[in-house]
Amino acid sequence: MDKQIIDQFIKNAVAEDLGDGDHTSLSTIPANAQGKAKLLIKEDGILAGVELAVEIFNYIDAKLVTEVMIADGAEVKYGDIALTVSGSTHSILLAERLVLNCMQRMSGIATKTNRIVSQLAAYPTQLLDTRKTTPGLRYLEKWAVRIGGGVNHRIGLYDMILIKDNHVDYAGGIANAIKAANQYLEDKGKELQIEIEVRNLSELNDVLATGGVDRIMLDNFSFADLKAAVALIDGRFVTEASGGITEENVAGYAACGVDFISMGALTHSVKSLDMSLKAC
Repeated sequence: MDKQIIDQFIKNAVAEDLGDGDHTSLSTIPANAQGKAKLLIKEDGILAGVELAVEIFNYIDAKLVTEVMIADGAEVKYGDIALTVSGSTHSILLAERLVLNCMQRMSGIATKTNRIVSQLAAYPTQLLDTRKTTPGLRYLEKWAVRIGGGVNHRIGLYDMILIKDNHVDYAGGIANAIKAANQYLEDKGKELQIEIEVRNLSELNDVLATGGVDRIMLDNFSFADLKAAVALIDGRFVTEASGGITEENVAGYAACGVDFISMGALTHSVKSLDMSLKAC
């Protein structure tokens, strides 16, 4: 966990929610009231966001006492209690929605990721996320992917060169794009991996003729073309399949022999896991 990123996230999220005060709690509950609450799981899945929840409680009120019963990455069932928190009732209520929003979404991502990873157990293929994340929540969403057993692709635009179809088209072709990328890294003194996306076997052959990359993304390939592509690459470059991949067909893509499968659906269209924070 990068505490600097998390602290800034919590600060911004609390400010967004709190405004000039929690007027409901201020008007109905004595300022010195003390209480306890439990985080109740209401749907089976993989738990994620517990470590973050502890940070949120501590940030809002260092005197809150959090007791964790179930750790990140564990399977949870309906009725389980993940944690309890006790102390100032006002502080608990201020933290409640932020904790739930984060944990529900992170657990939904971890659950979906874990479900897909389990389908890949018979293959060496690893599951990747993408940059199709919620603005402001990327760190949390990619953290949840890791908790679910997936692997993070690049975090942003800064930690890898990924030459996609638009880059190739704007650069005037595959060879131009690859050569320019390598020249850029040399000029800037940077050490970044280079990945290039190809849309068909013809483009793949252009990449193989040019070289100068670390990974090849095979985008929207049929199973037959994907198998042919993996055979052509023959272990010279890391391979990644993307595009049109779902829970229903992911094992078929893994069976084609790729090293990685990337799925934007891990983060862009996931269902949150149901849970609530209840007074006890």
